[in-house]
Amino acid sequence: MSPTPEPTPDRLRTIPSRLLAGVSVVADRLVSEPLAAEGARRSHFAVLVALAEAGAASQADLSRRTGIFRSDMVAVVNELADAGHIRREPDPADRRRNVITLTPAGRRRLEHLDTLVADAQRELLAPLAPAEQDELTRLLTALIVHHQPPHPRPQDAQ
Repeated sequence: MSPTPEPTPDRLRTIPSRLLAGVSVVADRLVSEPLAAEGARRSHFAVLVALAEAGAASQADLSRRTGIFRSDMVAVVNELADAGHIRREPDPADRRRNVITLTPAGRRRLEHLDTLVADAQRELLAPLAPAEQDELTRLLTALIVHHQPPHPRPQDAQ
């Protein structure tokens, strides 16, 4: 028989950064597990979304759009290309870089992953009324916008 866990002190239960970190762990699990069961990762989803919404891009552009480190983007692009979800072709304007485009198979894959991610969002936000869900999204967006760097960091400008 395992011991009863000690209750979390009141003061710790009211620190916003601690609460956000706890919810982040839950949110990550709710999204990552169903994606992994389908052989996908959050980074695959992010790249497919970025290409679907903004069109063809270089790997550096995709890195900036998604927040995925450029060094990690290479592996993500390789995995998506190997699966036939994206196409990588030399940029006619600059043969030193590739242009990444979404394939029809990639669009179908994104539709499927969208369903999984939407289901995870519903599960995560289930305790909140629809208006509270909208308000939480608005507040989290305000925090993200406020804390974004006012100009690109040196590693982003490369």
